[in-house]
Amino acid sequence: MTFVIEKPQFDPATGTVRFSYRLDELQFAETLRFPSGFEAEAAETASFALLLDLAAAVLGTSYFKLTAPEQIKGDGVALTPAQQSLVRDVYENGLGEFYARNQLSRFGKIGFDFAEATPASAPSLGTRILLPIGGGKDSLVSVQLLEHANADFTPFAVNPKGPILTSVDRIGKPPLYITRTLDPEMIRLAKQPGYFDGHVPVTAINSMIAGLTALLFGYGTIILSNERSASEGNQVHDGREVNHQHSKSLDAERLIAAALAETTGGALTYFSLLRPYSETRIASLFAEETRFDRVFSSCNRNFRLAGHEGELWCGDCPKCHFVFLILAPFMASERLNAIFGQNLLDQSRHLDAYRELAGLAGQKPWECVGEILEAAASLYRLTSAPAWSGTAIVKTLHDELLKQYGAQKLESAWTDLMRDSDTHLVPDQLAAKVAKNAA
Repeated sequence: MTFVIEKPQFDPATGTVRFSYRLDELQFAETLRFPSGFEAEAAETASFALLLDLAAAVLGTSYFKLTAPEQIKGDGVALTPAQQSLVRDVYENGLGEFYARNQLSRFGKIGFDFAEATPASAPSLGTRILLPIGGGKDSLVSVQLLEHANADFTPFAVNPKGPILTSVDRIGKPPLYITRTLDPEMIRLAKQPGYFDGHVPVTAINSMIAGLTALLFGYGTIILSNERSASEGNQVHDGREVNHQHSKSLDAERLIAAALAETTGGALTYFSLLRPYSETRIASLFAEETRFDRVFSSCNRNFRLAGHEGELWCGDCPKCHFVFLILAPFMASERLNAIFGQNLLDQSRHLDAYRELAGLAGQKPWECVGEILEAAASLYRLTSAPAWSGTAIVKTLHDELLKQYGAQKLESAWTDLMRDSDTHLVPDQLAAKVAKNAA
């Protein structure tokens, strides 16, 4: 069986892109719809045509995973060398969790058949910043830092709902929203016997959509909000470390940045503003302001179940547990409990969940959570905080943390979490401004 990625089609009259795919006799199509206001000439550039082909390949992961064949072919789709490197990474490491959880062996076994394209010359792009907003704390910290640096930006989202909309409203800047419509037959088949389902590299997918948006509307910079903690994996599968957050990792960021640069003759810049920071450091920055307290949410479980139209926090998933934990050292208990509607550190039923987060049992959850030692160090930090030391989770796990890691390692880890890394892709001038305001 071969997965075929067909030549995408863009209709400038309606602002609609159609992506088509084939899995033997199965055929699928999905669409992207862009709002009005873009320059029609931008859609005629070589860069846009190249990026359409790249986007078709990356978005195709949603359809490929139904059967996960070992051959992928582009039908009229041509990719530059950097684009081909990114696509290989997306279909191997980006789908690593999918392979691990479905017990599939695909690393190094997938054949890629694409014509080779020539890198494009630079289109005319402005200096404006496109900033994806996910409704969680990370992108909102990027908002705070860019505001402090007096950098102009436009909020961006794909299929925005719930806390994305309320967060953007609180930001107070006109956004750019893109509508992505998946093929309903793919969604139906994924639930049927004989087909696979699982995690796809959403950040890589949304980055391609952001890239198309940037070219159409004249943005020269895309800024992500991925932290250094995202580079830690979850487990080893088929001889390779597998990371739920791979497309948020520094390795993936480098590949995406290189592909977008080669696609646009260096005109489009891509980087994560928060790469120097740990999740804990980001939590400390988020806690400095209160304006997003009642509108943000990092709970992916409620996003899946209700499209983020219901409660902001489920209180039962690893993401809720982790975000509550890393905010606790920097927030008064009354404020944090009000955000979540409960005290997650004072409920014994969550003990096993916090043991997994801190590496005391099981494995790192398949979720967008920070490093294992980061969770352990944060828990240990709370054992000396009067507001939190007596809670069920902190009190019970104190001795287990000391036995597993020792006080010196935990204290050293905390110091490192609050120290900014110099390993990132942020341009020097912006990095200096942000570091000054984040100090």
